Amino acid sequence: MIPAPALSVPRIAWRGDAASNGLRTIPRESPVALTYNRATHAVMLATPADLEDFAIGFSLSEGIVHNPADILALDVLSVPDGIECRMDLQADRLEALTRRQRRLTGPSGCGLCGMDSLAAAIRPAPRVPNCQAFTPAMVQAAMQAMPAAQALNRETRAVHAAAFWTPASGLIALREDVGRHNALDKLSGALARSGIAASDGLLLLSSRVSVEMVQKAATLGAPVIVAVSAPTSLAVDVATAAGITLIGVARTDGFEVFTYPDRITLRTNAHVA
Repeated sequence: MIPAPALSVPRIAWRGDAASNGLRTIPRESPVALTYNRATHAVMLATPADLEDFAIGFSLSEGIVHNPADILALDVLSVPDGIECRMDLQADRLEALTRRQRRLTGPSGCGLCGMDSLAAAIRPAPRVPNCQAFTPAMVQAAMQAMPAAQALNRETRAVHAAAFWTPASGLIALREDVGRHNALDKLSGALARSGIAASDGLLLLSSRVSVEMVQKAATLGAPVIVAVSAPTSLAVDVATAAGITLIGVARTDGFEVFTYPDRITLRTNAHVA
């Protein structure tokens, strides 16, 4: 059985000079192995929720598959040391993955596991398609819609979220995880499984924007990223190259646009590059 994404643990709370016993709900962090045709490719620490979305989103963002149909079978299993997302690939995708694994020289502790060169770590992101413009009111409405949908964060105050919002439908999907990269992979998988294109709306992040988040967004085809925190320098560089409008420091009183500001306008009928 897959464990619940949150659990209650005992704690002692101090308020001034007084202490009280009680319980605190915290997110579960589980080792999740992503395996392809019974060979382990990666082990991530993730929240055990929406793991089918996670497996598909991770596979897409890493370029292991081109679409969900490349995965012939997907099973999420509880194993003695954690959880396994067990996938079987189409023959051509398995062959490509095998060639890629043979090139790897060893594990890395930098957070970009499986990279065999500096150039691969800052790999070019695909250029996103053109999209409509968005008004400042739309950006703020999208971010204001997130908290109500962050059920796990309301319980724990300790997880990240990634969401997708469109002017026509509002908040379409939101996924949560202890890892911000995992949350975005889960969202990517959810959109791909539903056949929803990310080119018509805003990708929302509850975290800072690092280069890996922009690379994943570009693979997803999201033309606009809106985040509560500021981006890193590499995130700005890659967003510029990928044609992504990067918005940070999104608060109730406004936000800051770092790249392609023409997509944020008082008029919404224009399409921009």
